[in-house]
Amino acid sequence: MPDALEDVAAGIDRTFTLALGGFSLELAGGSLVTHERIPVSRFNHVLVDRIGPGRQTAFFERALDHYFQRALRPTVRARPPVARYVDETLRTLAFRPRPEPYVVWWARPTAAAPPVSSSEIREVGLGELDTIVNFWTEGPHRPELRRSLDVAGHHPNPGERLTLLVAERAGVPLGSAVVFERPPIASLHGIATVPDARGQGVASDLLARARGLPFAEEVQAVVLATDSGRGATRLDELGFRVVREYTEYELPADAELTMPSPGPPQPPRWRPPRDPPPGPGPAGPD
Repeated sequence: MPDALEDVAAGIDRTFTLALGGFSLELAGGSLVTHERIPVSRFNHVLVDRIGPGRQTAFFERALDHYFQRALRPTVRARPPVARYVDETLRTLAFRPRPEPYVVWWARPTAAAPPVSSSEIREVGLGELDTIVNFWTEGPHRPELRRSLDVAGHHPNPGERLTLLVAERAGVPLGSAVVFERPPIASLHGIATVPDARGQGVASDLLARARGLPFAEEVQAVVLATDSGRGATRLDELGFRVVREYTEYELPADAELTMPSPGPPQPPRWRPPRDPPPGPGPAGPD
């Protein structure tokens, strides 16, 4: 992948989260991405960049406090090799590395390959969002995800486009994918299949169809991210290549969302005096 595209490709979760109504905050040493109404890790994560041992405590306190106050469980991503002091701090905060890395893949747009399964891939409208969302997630945040996708589809920002794909067999949905086009890349999200259809090529057909969509001329790469090594061989066979890998840390389900004690009270810090705000002038004679 061209160097100029690598950072853009690596930030696909951030870009998609912003399109769905979330936001990102830049901090000294990294950034945080959040969609407060959709509590899944793809929309709520901390990205550790270059952070020194003397500044990591302040960084993690600020970043995690944002999530914990909202009862969100973010993941934390760091490029390997992870600095020992970062790993130790995250483990102190109860985070543990996931067994598989978070991997970003890319391929050039190309004509769709012949299907390998017996399913039919359809491009569907926003009226079938319920089918897409049912594959993607479950729980009380499902309506919010549907609303966010609906807004992104009906009211896209300039240059952005949302495409919804559904795989079916005899009219029965087997899988789905969301393609978010924002030049210079198009990113794939929410790729999922029903358990009974796994291993039959349904996901491969969704990927091939997505890669062959009629993108804008400025789109140079089709990008997706995985957090499981299960499909790595198939992605390689389909022509996708690794852009970047991250070690991803998560909180166990039974971990409490609390910050460690800051320690004993510290003496007050000196701050420069501030001029009083301008107020109304002296009252004149009536």
